[in-house]
Amino acid sequence: MHLRVVHRTCFVYEGEAKESFNELRLRPAENGNQRCLSFDLRISPAAETRDYSDFHGNTVHYFEVPEPHERLCITAVSRVETVPAHQRPAAPAVSADELAAAPEREMMAEFATDSPYVPLDVELWREAQDILAGSRGEVWGDVRRLGEHIHRTFTYQPGSTGVSTRAPDALRLRAGVCQDFAHVHLGLCRTLGIPARYVSGYFLNPARRPGENEASHAWIEAWLPGAGWLAYDPTHARIADDRYISLAVGRDYADIRPVSGTYRGAPTRALRVDVCVREVRPAAAAPKV
Repeated sequence: MHLRVVHRTCFVYEGEAKESFNELRLRPAENGNQRCLSFDLRISPAAETRDYSDFHGNTVHYFEVPEPHERLCITAVSRVETVPAHQRPAAPAVSADELAAAPEREMMAEFATDSPYVPLDVELWREAQDILAGSRGEVWGDVRRLGEHIHRTFTYQPGSTGVSTRAPDALRLRAGVCQDFAHVHLGLCRTLGIPARYVSGYFLNPARRPGENEASHAWIEAWLPGAGWLAYDPTHARIADDRYISLAVGRDYADIRPVSGTYRGAPTRALRVDVCVREVRPAAAAPKV
């Protein structure tokens, strides 16, 4: 599937802002499930961008706007080719004991312990135990059972949580948005010894009504020996397929903020984020001469 994404973020300040430094994680990832065909970054006021790969392999663009400005707009336009779901490898049957004994698991330690948004409080452990009722199956099946439980027992409720809400808080509320669903799912997996990481990105929503706003999305990936990272979306209770585009991965939201930065001057008066994801025709190959 070929998808085009337009992601626009615009900050409007009370007065003048200056000495603005920003980091962006907006370029779609390159992995076995997708290929970024093109990426264009537009910034107003105009600024020169540079990029680097962070600790988790995400592409980070950064730029400065030293002169005074009253608004800052960042537009990222991407074109991505995703691999059809039926062409992706099936998850192998791996038991909890086999996962624990896998020698590569030591390299996944950072995804199996506490992180800023996912402290492994006892409430998360108890929830995971209750969901599986003390009966562990094969690991990927357990990951899906945990995600299905979140989808079934939590309410998707924008405004009920904030950007700083942590997994235990969302668990107590039983409500939130995709970021909260993903954080809780990470906590449940990690308390069971399953390495899991946060994924930011987008997904194509064919059911979108005309004029309905779209937004960035978040889900998780769990690690299995012999398979690597496998993606599951607890917000929609499904395996991530060719409708999904991943931008960045990390321990939790703190590692993958799409837009972050600092500046001096007036406070922010308004922030608007607009996202558009559409399926497009594959680009025609250039004629041979």
